[in-house]
Amino acid sequence: MKKIKVAIVGGTGYTGVELIRLLSQHPYADIQYLTSRTEAGKRVDEFFPSLRGVVGDLAFSDLDEQKLVECDVVFFATPHGVAMQHAKYLIEKGVKIIDLASDFRLQNLVEFEKWYRLPHTCPNLLQQAVYGLPEINREQIKTANIIGNPGCYPTTAILGLAPIISQQNLTNQPMIDPYIVIDAKSGISGAGRQGKLNLIFSETADSFSAYGVAGHRHLPEIEQGIDKLINKNNQVQQHYIRFVPHLVPMIRGMFSTIHLRLTDVGQASDLQQLYTDFYQNAYFVDVLPSGQYPDTRGVRGSNHLRIAVQTFTDSPIATILVVQDNLVKGASGQAVQNMNIMFGLDETAGLTFVPISP
Repeated sequence: MKKIKVAIVGGTGYTGVELIRLLSQHPYADIQYLTSRTEAGKRVDEFFPSLRGVVGDLAFSDLDEQKLVECDVVFFATPHGVAMQHAKYLIEKGVKIIDLASDFRLQNLVEFEKWYRLPHTCPNLLQQAVYGLPEINREQIKTANIIGNPGCYPTTAILGLAPIISQQNLTNQPMIDPYIVIDAKSGISGAGRQGKLNLIFSETADSFSAYGVAGHRHLPEIEQGIDKLINKNNQVQQHYIRFVPHLVPMIRGMFSTIHLRLTDVGQASDLQQLYTDFYQNAYFVDVLPSGQYPDTRGVRGSNHLRIAVQTFTDSPIATILVVQDNLVKGASGQAVQNMNIMFGLDETAGLTFVPISP
């Protein structure tokens, strides 16, 4: 099979190097072009010694749109606002786009400008973009030209809630009360590769802190995902989501604990079986057996997301536990998963490696 010609814009951040790591080992992809605003001309394996012997003489280059259009797909591992500057030209030239930032996630322009403090420069293309959560939007991804790769927290939240929300749609009976609590934690790499004081080792080690308590930009993305699940069957139930993220002193990993209050219908349902059935054909989503609980080490370095369901005989509360590697399934791995689907490959191509332990 002819290999997919890949460009990566922004290759020196954590999601960028993760894309290089994954795509350099992908059987059907070839990295043709790699950009960096600050490291142009430098060999990749000089900047990232972990890639010595893996990427040959691949080097960073300045961004040149003429080079991008020589590729089949462009990954943007860049700050918010970069992908939309180049999207119109690339789409006109027949190049597919997978954006790991926010430019093509939120369909509501008011919400986008409120949370990202940027005007959207190509709203017409935004309407064409597909939200790249394969377990939910696989069919739309197959024919997409632009993918808004999901944020890390929304991936855990939406996949953690999708089975029970979808079951509500099927039965037309509320299974949960409208109020949802998402208590989420992320490793420090989720903040990106930057030298901010609050992210250095002596500030984060031996500490545990909340942030975005008054509001976080991933909240409207989570709300959008849940609304779309509800509206598939024209449901009208409104959900109120309380989302609080936390920073924990580890490099990789994300753990979202979702608390729900079940209705009588929900309490009468077998949620364990519901979740198992919903994800039975989702290779990268693992619903653990009843009584087992996930940890972040169980997904480290992999594209797997693991879920546990906990209910109680004497309480209407249910707790959904979701873990993933925030740089893989939460970012670059999911982006490669989207590429596989867009180009008609097996969804798992280049992503079947097992988690690293210890």
